[in-house]
Amino acid sequence: MTFRIAISSVFFTIAIALLPSIALADTLEARPGDPGWMHLGASALLWAHIAGGAIGMITGVVALAARKGQRVHRAAGSVFFMAMLMAYAIGAGVAPFLETGQRPNFVAGIMALYLLVSGTVAARRRDAKAGAWEVIGLIVALSITAAGLILMRMGAASPSGTVDGSPPQAFFLFTIAGTFAAAGELNFLVRRQLSNVARIARHLWRMCFSLFIASGSFFLGQQQVFPKPLQDSVLLLVLALAPLPVMLFWLGKIRFDAWRRRTKVAETSMPLGN
Repeated sequence: MTFRIAISSVFFTIAIALLPSIALADTLEARPGDPGWMHLGASALLWAHIAGGAIGMITGVVALAARKGQRVHRAAGSVFFMAMLMAYAIGAGVAPFLETGQRPNFVAGIMALYLLVSGTVAARRRDAKAGAWEVIGLIVALSITAAGLILMRMGAASPSGTVDGSPPQAFFLFTIAGTFAAAGELNFLVRRQLSNVARIARHLWRMCFSLFIASGSFFLGQQQVFPKPLQDSVLLLVLALAPLPVMLFWLGKIRFDAWRRRTKVAETSMPLGN
């Protein structure tokens, strides 16, 4: 994981170096009069963001479809983490400095990063003991919840009825996800340790919701890249929302499998009648 974080840190460092130029742009691009290295750097960041998101969505689908815990699932999950970490880090790092309003995208990027990292940690820490990371996670989750409430209030009070083009209803997502995540962190801190089933559920919903942020941003937020007949179609809406029903299915399955195992153990341990 250290190597993957290092790769994303390189691109994030490039973004910081380019901020004087990017801050004056509407999109992730250098100005016409900037040096050639700025244009190359901005293009590298843009394509890394696009490629990371595309690869992440593809490998995310593979990880969801593969048998959990097996080699294909683990390999796809590792690539998903690396690709999405890069895409989200670039998006969240650059968004506050663009000339046009990007506050919703910034909060969405932070939320996606938080869910991605905490979900991956849940899969790798088999001891599942609460500590400093969960305290940090609780602070981040509460901040996301607060940001959602503030943006909803700002949108409702705005003459345009939006915040940077997004209606108040869009920020309900931040509030719900942030509240749910904060409740999970608080529960973890109180219990101090999670069962294996709870740990897997924590990993599953956070990774799926992180994938949903990417699919929603692409299929609903970038409809101009699709053919005209597909724009504003039900198909794009279905593709954007697809990670959510899949998430519910797997959450239900792991809970059902755990219940079935407990039932089987209880039955085998019951004394035989006369």
